[in-house]
Amino acid sequence: MKRMLLFMSMVAVLGVAGCASTSGDSMHKAAAAATAAEAYQQLLAEARAARKKAASVDGEWRDIGKILKKAEAAASKGDYAKATKLAEYAKFQGEMGYKQAISQRGVGNPDYLN
Repeated sequence: MKRMLLFMSMVAVLGVAGCASTSGDSMHKAAAAATAAEAYQQLLAEARAARKKAASVDGEWRDIGKILKKAEAAASKGDYAKATKLAEYAKFQGEMGYKQAISQRGVGNPDYLN
């Protein structure tokens, strides 16, 4: 993952350097796109870590995998705003799934089932 982030950073720097000869607007757009891509990559890594943590206690929620796939698809189309929102939602689901699983440990069955 670190190599991917390093690669994306290098591409962003080269892309911004290549845009230096163009107008200021183009340069700002390229820099904004690179920043959005980096932010998305960081959030995606956090969402995957949250998913893994939730799965470690059998707390992974049903749709987190689907949400991550949609985020990756949006990012591949360059829609980093949508991809970032989806990655944030996947991270939320991972964190909440972990908390839910931990809170339910040792609770047992309700009295009416005993």
